[in-house]
Amino acid sequence: MHRTLYSVAFYFALPVILLRLLLRSLRSPAYRRRIGERFALQSPDIATGTASLTLWVHAVSVGETVAAAPLIKALQHRYPQAQILVTTMTPTGSDRVRSLFGESVAHCYIPYDLPGSCKRFLRKYQPDALILMETELWPNLIWACHRHSVKLILANARLSEKSAAGYARFAGFSRELLSRIDVVAAQAAPDAERFVELGMDREKTRVTGSLKFIIEQKEQLSQPYFAALKESGRPIVIAASTRDGEEEKVLTAFRQCLAAVPDALLLLVPRHPERFDRVARLSESRGLITVRRSAATAVDASSQVIIGDSMGEMLDYYSAATVAFVGGSLVDTGCQNVLEPAALGIPIVVGPSQYNFATICSQLERADALRTVQDEAELAQAVIALLADEGARRTMGDAGLNLVRENQDSLPKLLGLIESLVQTDA
Repeated sequence: MHRTLYSVAFYFALPVILLRLLLRSLRSPAYRRRIGERFALQSPDIATGTASLTLWVHAVSVGETVAAAPLIKALQHRYPQAQILVTTMTPTGSDRVRSLFGESVAHCYIPYDLPGSCKRFLRKYQPDALILMETELWPNLIWACHRHSVKLILANARLSEKSAAGYARFAGFSRELLSRIDVVAAQAAPDAERFVELGMDREKTRVTGSLKFIIEQKEQLSQPYFAALKESGRPIVIAASTRDGEEEKVLTAFRQCLAAVPDALLLLVPRHPERFDRVARLSESRGLITVRRSAATAVDASSQVIIGDSMGEMLDYYSAATVAFVGGSLVDTGCQNVLEPAALGIPIVVGPSQYNFATICSQLERADALRTVQDEAELAQAVIALLADEGARRTMGDAGLNLVRENQDSLPKLLGLIESLVQTDA
């Protein structure tokens, strides 16, 4: 009954969803392409029925795709006979799948959570197992997988207190939903306990750790541009994955930093590509000498702000930085991935909104690798203090790097769970 009401509500909401897609496409045209995939109307780009095993990995957007990358590569190595299907929901996530894996995996958007779309998708791709990254609890998709005997694992699963309270308002529905999941591989013990409290079988709940600790580091500073930034000797502050309304606060804090450290340089990297132009104009309006990464062929010594308007170079930006502020935290969007700078041994500053990485932020803060600030004034104070204290920077950076190195066993644990499911299915 609950699922029926949910489906009816989804159908009624569909015009609004499509309108929102159209509005987003005004800034990012990719959103109005491949609409058929949103309803599983495309022809599959894999030869169904020819492989002995089809493993489906769903990662919503860029962050989840990057976290899933080591898992996908490990699955390709462990099951060379298998076809790997990777789905996302966003164009940026789709672009990252193709940049990471090319044609070595099948890829499309996941369909909207409508009964007909889910059934069509499963008939077309015939997966043996679905690995859902983090907390993608889609009722019709989960029900359809259960009906089609598709093994289902919730991997790298996290459940904040806020999300758990939301699911608890529909306790019966949540319990029924979780009963269709074969295994929950939680990031941490508090996440696992919240799933159990909602109704997940404790015997099917495991703590495997976070895949986000697995940071695949390419050869750093291989590009001359970033090498030149590092070699400039200037104190470099990165504000990474900033969100709407946050750049104003970052720029206010940076102007205070300039008063204390006149040769400081800010790498400002907005979270969404469609906002690059607006953020560049915002920086210029503050009277700051601003250049864009996409337009720069060499490092300009007079620059005060570099707008990071390129994709796939986040680790390069971090590698050039002296201090890292991780965005999505001075506005209430839950913080972005704090482990990327930690894996590079960079001291980290974040705002108070940390619910997307609550457990990891707590671990880093306890290890003295991360500092939390409440507003732009405290951000300026923290950055100025760190730029002035090389010893503190080294201590924080080493602490973060050691924590990352100590948490590298999440992938083998998760692979073990997947293998047990695939063998059971076979």
